[in-house]
Amino acid sequence: MSNFDAVIVGVGFAGATVARELAEAGWSVLLVEGRDHIGGNAYDCTDEAGVLIHKYGPHIFHTQHKRVYQYLSRFTQWRDYQHRVVANVHGQLMPVPFNLTSLDIAFEDKAPALAEKLLRTYGAERKVTILELRQSSDPELAQLADYVYENIFKTYTMKQWGQTPEEIDPATTARVPVFLSRDDRYFQDPYQGMPLDGYTALFEKLLDHPNITLRLNTDAQAVLTLTQVGTVLVDGEAFKGTVVYTGAVDDLFQRRFGRLPYRTLDFQFETLPVEWYQTHGTVNYTVDQPFTRITEFKHLTGQELPRKTTVVREFSRAYTGEAGEIPYYAVINPENRALYQRYADLAGEYPNLHLLGRLAEYQYYNMDAIVLRALELADKLKTEKKG
Repeated sequence: MSNFDAVIVGVGFAGATVARELAEAGWSVLLVEGRDHIGGNAYDCTDEAGVLIHKYGPHIFHTQHKRVYQYLSRFTQWRDYQHRVVANVHGQLMPVPFNLTSLDIAFEDKAPALAEKLLRTYGAERKVTILELRQSSDPELAQLADYVYENIFKTYTMKQWGQTPEEIDPATTARVPVFLSRDDRYFQDPYQGMPLDGYTALFEKLLDHPNITLRLNTDAQAVLTLTQVGTVLVDGEAFKGTVVYTGAVDDLFQRRFGRLPYRTLDFQFETLPVEWYQTHGTVNYTVDQPFTRITEFKHLTGQELPRKTTVVREFSRAYTGEAGEIPYYAVINPENRALYQRYADLAGEYPNLHLLGRLAEYQYYNMDAIVLRALELADKLKTEKKG
């Protein structure tokens, strides 16, 4: 192990980005991954029908960070793709986030007056959280808020999180706004698209460096051991180099203080003998059905495959830690934050250990935010080494 300057656990965007940055700076990097493939949850592959699918649910790249876009552009060309999502509300499709076009569909003749009042009250192009809108004292806006709450937000949120909206952390509910615009795109970031050849191809280029050694099918717990005296053992040897950990932090410490709660997802894939199954890449089911959404991958990837398409239905439930389950979303509340902080404080006793990513930091990050954090961590590590 003395041959390596850094050991990184996890080969999603967090671990792979740090590994590449350190490798280009001359570091010798060991990259450890428990699964049998690279790419983490962004991994894509062709199914038996030849359709390029995202195995762990749809991943749409978007960012406002020019540095992130330029960095990833070194490893992929982009397919111009602007993600648009609709909600199926009792069989009627309308854009989500709920916007002025959705207002026209839902309220018909009343829509122009409501739109004028919304714009006068909150301003054009503003994203107003549904919970904020419900607090309005105006009876017409309150009626609109109730409609959006009941038909777009409430059932979908309860399926997704297993909680009422009031029980969920405001930072989570803020991700589901009412958008006072006719821009039907799901994201408004200046840089959007899909890797032209897929995410896995992007990761193959990202990891293609002679200073990176990759170990797949390797459980982090079989590699890393944290002693009681602040020393990290790698393969049983005291390791003085840098360790970057992107896995679940409670697993790193054998759940010493208890398990951190997450939501997990079950995916139901189906291949159909039709050109297209639905009008949009993603359709959210906000008032009925046990699943939250259906995604049709050909819309996302631009793949041309006649009379054949694959869709996936997503079912959300509580993570139990059983074999095969994947923790996707941290359940953020004061109690869970306090529990996470105990693990973070424990990790802080190991000077060469760095926590990075959704699971290690116990919070939600989009892909671009993770890449940016990874680049910034790599900047810090390289600066410290020079110092």
